[in-house]
Amino acid sequence: MAETRSARLRQVSGWAVVVLAAVLAACTGRGEGADGVRFHAEGQPAQLSDWHLFDVHEGTLVPVEGVLPYDLNTPLFTDYAHKLRTVWMPEGVAAAYREDETFEFPVGTVISKTFYYPRLPGESSGTDRVLRSEGSEGRLPGGGLRLDDVRLIETRLLVRREEGWVALPYVWNAEQTEARLMRSGDLVPLTLVSADGEEEPATYAVPDQNQCAGCHGVDLQSRTLAPIGPKARHLNRDFDYVDGDGVVLQANQIERWTEVGYLEGAPSVGDVPRVARFHDGSATVEARARSYLDINCSHCHSPSGPGNTSGLWLASDVDEPLRLGRCKLPIAAGYGTGNRQYGIVPGDPDASILTFRMASNDPGVMMPELGRSVVHREGVALIEAWIRQQDGDCDTGG
Repeated sequence: MAETRSARLRQVSGWAVVVLAAVLAACTGRGEGADGVRFHAEGQPAQLSDWHLFDVHEGTLVPVEGVLPYDLNTPLFTDYAHKLRTVWMPEGVAAAYREDETFEFPVGTVISKTFYYPRLPGESSGTDRVLRSEGSEGRLPGGGLRLDDVRLIETRLLVRREEGWVALPYVWNAEQTEARLMRSGDLVPLTLVSADGEEEPATYAVPDQNQCAGCHGVDLQSRTLAPIGPKARHLNRDFDYVDGDGVVLQANQIERWTEVGYLEGAPSVGDVPRVARFHDGSATVEARARSYLDINCSHCHSPSGPGNTSGLWLASDVDEPLRLGRCKLPIAAGYGTGNRQYGIVPGDPDASILTFRMASNDPGVMMPELGRSVVHREGVALIEAWIRQQDGDCDTGG
């Protein structure tokens, strides 16, 4: 298999290689057919296994051949859930590269996102107590998940059919042997436990199919669903793949998607936009904050999104201070302002509506409105730090 110029090979020992090498050889084909992915052009299959995106080998959940795992530079926050993302396309088609928008995916594409939490050491398999972390616990190179080490919650599918995208939420059973379609959504009570033992209750909400449109209906005019994460700037990063020889291959995702035939029209990686990683201490606070707001907020707060009437546009390429909320008066926030006057008050996060709403879990105040029941403390701290370092005075014109 041809290597990309950025690839670095590392040999991995142990049982994980035996498991992963047999099933993660994405470069050998699309894995379509009786033993591979089963695409359903219509209907709503009752079980996740009906799609055959994953197999279980020796206690490890792994994507089947041709199902390509990927990650984002900065992920969307969902009650501290970890996420395994994958994409699959049928033979002979590819996504079309777009520089600023979501890639144009062909009919037949299946995008999956599996939400899970690391288990606490010593806890029984049926416990609702899970680890609150933002690391990589329980995850193997190539997208494998050790089932003894994780609590699976749900797997959401976005399926590109002739009539457009369809969202299908599947909830995992307690045995972690199957996930069943829950069109009406579900509520999963959890206790998030930090590394130092602090506990926080969370009610994880599996969205119903109508709620999926609340985030994925990114265009008010068309009102159609679309993926959010697979944009060039979010995908432009390295990922640890596993090839058919049991070797971990670290390669740039844009290059890898192109190499396996899932993407066409991409320029060289040096010409692909890229946002900062949320936890990258070498990046500036501003770059990290803008990346965070981009992935968490801009699908709604954009010129064409459901939040366009707010006048607040939060994509990473917006450079007009007022659009970003600086010294901006609210339009229709109601009591969501917390009696604060401006979206962002330079140097003063406590006086800013943006951080007030991010730090709330009141359904009538909090932003984002969907996808969380607890506050992302690290995210709030980042945006506060970004606002704190801004200069200016709203009362004198910014």
